Amino acid sequence: MAEATARTRQQRKPPSWADIPRDLAVQVLRHLPAQVDRACFAAVCPQWRAAARQAFLPPPLPLLALPDGTFYSLPYGKAFRFPLSGCAGYKTATCGRWLVFPRDDGCFLVDPFTGATVTLPALSRVRLRPPNAVARYVKVGIAGHDAHADMFYPHTTWMHIKSSEKMPVNKLLLCSPNLVAAFVGSTLANAGRTSQILVCQPGASSWSVRAYDKCKLFEDMAFYRGKLYAIADDENLLVVGIGQDPSTGDPQIYRIGQVIKGDPSWYPTLIPDDITTAKKKLYLVESCGALLMVRRKVCCRVAGKAIVAGQSEFEVFKDDLEHSRAVSASHYGMPGDQIFFLDDVMENCKEYAYEEETTSVSVYDMRSAEVSSPLPMGWKHEMILATWLFPWD
Repeated sequence: MAEATARTRQQRKPPSWADIPRDLAVQVLRHLPAQVDRACFAAVCPQWRAAARQAFLPPPLPLLALPDGTFYSLPYGKAFRFPLSGCAGYKTATCGRWLVFPRDDGCFLVDPFTGATVTLPALSRVRLRPPNAVARYVKVGIAGHDAHADMFYPHTTWMHIKSSEKMPVNKLLLCSPNLVAAFVGSTLANAGRTSQILVCQPGASSWSVRAYDKCKLFEDMAFYRGKLYAIADDENLLVVGIGQDPSTGDPQIYRIGQVIKGDPSWYPTLIPDDITTAKKKLYLVESCGALLMVRRKVCCRVAGKAIVAGQSEFEVFKDDLEHSRAVSASHYGMPGDQIFFLDDVMENCKEYAYEEETTSVSVYDMRSAEVSSPLPMGWKHEMILATWLFPWD
């Protein structure tokens, strides 16, 4: 009898984590807010990997990417690196889950989660609409002199900015498998900062642009419910109509129309020896099915000849329409009505001094109007262009 009992014990398999019922495994997954945690969960065994693939889960919280190839995953403050190489050195804004890397013959997107890449054409390769477009000028006399100057007519267009020495991609969106949109900026002596919207297909040999459309200072873009929207510095919300080139089938812009008229009267004032708003930045954010405009104001003080940047304030406007991004964090016990933000205004590094030597991701509480730094990470304030990644895109 004793011998039979010993054999029975030997035949019993020890308990395994893989034997956890799938519904229980899904409940565990629902309490993991970070994509890196979910990836580690799926790597335990085939059963858990299957549970992770088939479970209907709330979106994970976004990641923060730094140009040196390190990442932070909310709500944690410890840096990590992806096992895949090639995540360091991006030069412009991300495109959802993609990092954008410009190069001389074009640019390419990298997905740090899978290592996938998408190639895009160089900014020097642009199809004009109309194809015979030329830069137009008028001669303007200079008072008191016999000289004259060439001025853009009737406004600044792509034809005037396309040869600028510095023309960075300010924002890039992978809207669909067949559409990429970008707005490209330039600084001209007689036109100020300005930009234009270009579109192309992934893997295409050239971009497409409406050559005579008025250039604007675009602040942000969002692909919302199948349409491309852009916000300009005058706070006008624009919708970008996109069709197909009848000869090539490539995407092209056929019109840019105004959807909502902004408030051009809002402009920062500068009051010596007082706290004032010296800079504003606009974002388009999709939240709970609505498209929001977020206005960020950088409050400053004047110290001699320097403008010292201090606390940020935010206002949120809801558009009457039926991307920065909004994420519901209530699944993970985090409070709502908060704005996580970075110092992403490139002009700040030239216009402002800073009150503190280090910076970090900060949080603006829309109920209390207070700013805090909830994560224990920080870096020297050298205008490091960190950016957000959204794993579920």
